[in-house]
Amino acid sequence: MKYGISLLPDCAPETRSPTAYFDDVLRLAELGEELGLHYVKMTEHYLDRAGGYCPSPLTYLAAVAARTRRIRLMTGGIQASFHHPIQIAAHAAQVDAMSHGRLDVGFVRAFLPYDFEAFGVDMTGSRARFQATVDAVVRLWTEEKTSEDTPYFSYRDATSYPPTVQRPHPPVWICVAMSEASFRYAGERGHNLMITATPQPETYDQVRKMIEMYRDVYHEHHGDSGRTPLVAAGVPLVVAPTDAEADADARRYMRSYLDVWGAASQSLTSVNSPDYAGYSKIIERYLTMDDDTAVAGTMYGSPATVARKIRDLEDALPLDVILWQLDCGGQDYATMSRSLRLFAEEALPLVR
Repeated sequence: MKYGISLLPDCAPETRSPTAYFDDVLRLAELGEELGLHYVKMTEHYLDRAGGYCPSPLTYLAAVAARTRRIRLMTGGIQASFHHPIQIAAHAAQVDAMSHGRLDVGFVRAFLPYDFEAFGVDMTGSRARFQATVDAVVRLWTEEKTSEDTPYFSYRDATSYPPTVQRPHPPVWICVAMSEASFRYAGERGHNLMITATPQPETYDQVRKMIEMYRDVYHEHHGDSGRTPLVAAGVPLVVAPTDAEADADARRYMRSYLDVWGAASQSLTSVNSPDYAGYSKIIERYLTMDDDTAVAGTMYGSPATVARKIRDLEDALPLDVILWQLDCGGQDYATMSRSLRLFAEEALPLVR
């Protein structure tokens, strides 16, 4: 099992300034490398405190690249439906070069209606647009004079610069919620899988079956490639010296986090697009969560308790990477770094 840092800001200027937030998460990435973590991931969002502090994860990761030497840099992900593939391919390749080949590129299909409205993109058809964009980016990384003619973009004889350092291209991750079509697409294309919605204990059986299906599809299409399909999941982490302190902190941070994301996502309850079937039920569930349910999927407790919960999670789900979400509820560096240190120095030795 590999571990990393996952970041998804839920701050507003009246609670934490963007300068303070980025000062803290840049320091946190350096600490992650010092403690031996494998990844640091940042996600793209717009127009709201729900992720809006980071419209460009590649910009943040370029700053991390300048401060670190080993930890891998991950977008989690680029909202492909809102970008031209030539732009994505070139910008990502630049960060791959600046980091000496440490970039992993995660792509996500956006889901907030106000983003689609602002960018003038129809939510219906977004799955096809997303897949066409990701496929085109991979071709730009691996082919010269590539051409595309789609309803969303077209170009002829394009050769992307700079070339990527990693060959044939940086690792690609497809970010998924619980749509079978998304799991299947990742497997068919031979990409890694990133589960963005924190698995809840009552959904473990369903999530395990979806992961198994993804791996079956991957091996069916790419079994002779010599590559191994990787599965990652993001999980909030709150570690404190005692269970009581961690419980209080986790409830406070997760309540704030879910209130922000619930408010941002509320308009999804009235979206009837076939590309987002089932999303309204997921959002309704998050909007009605009590505090006990809100922390059910969170990894929280003393180091000994967290070690036990990690073993339980690893037994329940066939994961390769766990990405600890540390900035829920607008936490500052002191609280995030405490959780990360207690995990790495006291909990992890009890897991291994």
